[in-house]
Amino acid sequence: MANSQQMANAIRALAMDAVQQANSGHPGAPMGMADMAVALWGRHLQHNPANPHWANRDRFVLSNGHGSMLIYALLHLTGYDLPMQELKNFRQLRSKTAGHPEVGHTPGVETTTGPLGQGITNAVGMALAEKLLAAEFNRDGHAIVDHHTYTFLGDGCLMEGISHEAVALAGAWKLNKLIALYDDNGISIDGQVAPWFIDNTALRFVACGWNVIGPVDGHDAEKVDAAIAEARKQTERPSLIICKTHIGKGSPNRANTAKAHGEPLGAEEIALTREALGWSHAPFTVPDEVYADWNARATGFAAEQAWNERFAAYQAAFPELAAEFVRRMNGDLPASFAQVAVDTVVQAHTKGETVASRKASQLALEAFTAALPELLGGSADLTGSNLTNTKSTPNLRFDMQGHVVKNEAGVGGRHINYGVREFGMAAIMNGVALHGGFIPYGGTFLTFSDYSRNAIRMAALMKQRVIHVFTHDSIGLGEDGPTHQSIEHIASLRLIPNLDVWRPADTAETAVAWSVALSNRDKPTVLALSRQNLPYAPKRELGDISRGAYVLSEPKDVGLKKKAQAVIIATGSEVQLALKAQRLLAAKKIAVRVVSMPSTTTFDREDTKYKKAVLPMGIPRIAVEMGVTDGWWKYGCAAVVGIDTYGESAPAPVLFQHFGFTEENVAATVQAVLKRK
Repeated sequence: MANSQQMANAIRALAMDAVQQANSGHPGAPMGMADMAVALWGRHLQHNPANPHWANRDRFVLSNGHGSMLIYALLHLTGYDLPMQELKNFRQLRSKTAGHPEVGHTPGVETTTGPLGQGITNAVGMALAEKLLAAEFNRDGHAIVDHHTYTFLGDGCLMEGISHEAVALAGAWKLNKLIALYDDNGISIDGQVAPWFIDNTALRFVACGWNVIGPVDGHDAEKVDAAIAEARKQTERPSLIICKTHIGKGSPNRANTAKAHGEPLGAEEIALTREALGWSHAPFTVPDEVYADWNARATGFAAEQAWNERFAAYQAAFPELAAEFVRRMNGDLPASFAQVAVDTVVQAHTKGETVASRKASQLALEAFTAALPELLGGSADLTGSNLTNTKSTPNLRFDMQGHVVKNEAGVGGRHINYGVREFGMAAIMNGVALHGGFIPYGGTFLTFSDYSRNAIRMAALMKQRVIHVFTHDSIGLGEDGPTHQSIEHIASLRLIPNLDVWRPADTAETAVAWSVALSNRDKPTVLALSRQNLPYAPKRELGDISRGAYVLSEPKDVGLKKKAQAVIIATGSEVQLALKAQRLLAAKKIAVRVVSMPSTTTFDREDTKYKKAVLPMGIPRIAVEMGVTDGWWKYGCAAVVGIDTYGESAPAPVLFQHFGFTEENVAATVQAVLKRK
């Protein structure tokens, strides 16, 4: 390291130049964390700029994602495919340097950060995935999974409630390869944080089972380097390194002020800062010797080559394990998956059981978890209600030394008790998916999707295969009342782009929903499931269920030899209402087609020809769902049997009658529409 200070100053200069040129951004955090970055990226981080997806790389998460110019500067300086022109285009349309780091958009960015607290929580998920994969695949003398997860975080991340959930779980799971560096500068947007953030952060982390180092001088790369080295020795606890820093370090008039946080320094202050730092170079100019000090291509290539040699030896000793590891890290499903999916759906259809769709989900999971070892389940303290556990997924446990507890067959648990931590669970699952090697799923009540919502949105934005099992999906849960009865939740989840939402009506539809969710490599899925039992809806064929909507019953199926005069569209538990109403109407010689639409989001992606085949033009449509009505009008419905108020506390049958979810009311609604026509 020829000149650590100049290495740090290169970050500071690039940060203030890019923010100034964009006239937008946050220069203060990158300037304050620059020396911390020198210590980590210059001396410890195991990565290869030429291959950002190398399986055994260390993961780095910038949890305080507003400081994005820190990671962009680091990626550029260390040799990633992020040329200087991209830094000049900071925050501009179609540049690789968005306002906040985005995974899949910028090479070397491991997760999309910006919503504070979720980055550290993603990092917990990544560290958990590393630990579980190591326990599953490593063998004596063959440590093919052996890397750390590092995260930078700030005051805002620690103030967000999700950080408490994540920090507690990281301590409980003894994630010793998780190392967090806290940029403790005492400044946020509103100024000095002391009046509203007086937590004893060190004791908080100690109480959660962490190893706490510091405070250390965050502007002394040698001391931060030593702290990281100490943290890397941990065998049982995650580590927090408290780094005391000055936001906007180097700026004579903006350092240690809120003005350094979220606005350009200004040309005059940048000139003064250059002078104070001894950085005489023009904007966006880095001397060759500084580039040479930062360049990680040679060390990265050597690190990956050494791992490739270790993996080749592992492959020779354990060829089947090696092939399985490659498959899992590539995100490929087993070759047997398609047949397992077909068999599971056909079996559900053949048995035709009357069960709650939450139970139907567990029945499908029994088959899928047995066939897919990458399925990693869990529940936010509602396992017995969500039914997310199976015979193949015993509870995940760790011993006092932090090792994964295994059964007599040498297999560890695959079902996580997240505790009452819905938001933390959702963001940890995102981190697990981002790391690779697992397909995470987790359960809670649908009404608590409100707690998880931003992490669900982030999974959709990041195109991650994460599956949310939300049970107790309507007023059908009964006496728990309106606090637990989901009314607007399904409709609001359907509004999230790139999120598939399924509300299946029976065992076959639930099995299909699971098979589609598992096949969705580039999107998360929500399964909204009932508490109450749902009779099986007989089907002539099963192939169109995966298209999101299909014709379930025609007039001829109830004895009418005439064309449909109306179409009833229903989802979930209300499909049975639609079928019963169809029979009532048939007795009055009114012909109705029943369409089951378990996934509006999937059906909306279908071509026009299929949509018209399911929902013919010129025939009135009536939708039935125990939720808000707004989302159904886009299908050209003449009426919607729904609920636009909160529920009540009473037994489910009483509520159905009270709110009009009866076959008589559905039939009457159809008749009223036809009379209007």
